[in-house]
Amino acid sequence: MTVGEKQAATGTGNPPEVLDGPFSTRQLLRIDEALRLADKGTGLVFSVYVGGLDEPIREHAERLHRQLAEPDKSVLIAVSPNQRQLEIVTGRYSRKRIPDTYAKLAALSMVASFGGGDLAGGIIQGLDQLASHAGKG
Repeated sequence: MTVGEKQAATGTGNPPEVLDGPFSTRQLLRIDEALRLADKGTGLVFSVYVGGLDEPIREHAERLHRQLAEPDKSVLIAVSPNQRQLEIVTGRYSRKRIPDTYAKLAALSMVASFGGGDLAGGIIQGLDQLASHAGKG
């Protein structure tokens, strides 16, 4: 279901809450495109979570990852801008294609973009790097 379909389905005429977040519509479309390209190019399933993470941060990110439809072949990028936290969680199969060293390199690159105030750009860059490391699936 797209954002527009959600709005039409609710019939409220109010914008969906996804637009109340830290991203503009253009940024959301760019992130969506990066997710689509990463999924299609690798055969893995990439997801992004942006929001608060409960302590311990890593365990919360792992819980979110386990809730995905295909956790074994999924990669979750969990970002909490207010807490200044980033976690990349890989499933059993995806970890073989994106070892921790490569995930850490992507995380460093993302953090550099975040530090420059570019949250969307950092996520897009991270998705691209992770997908490049995973290669064709």
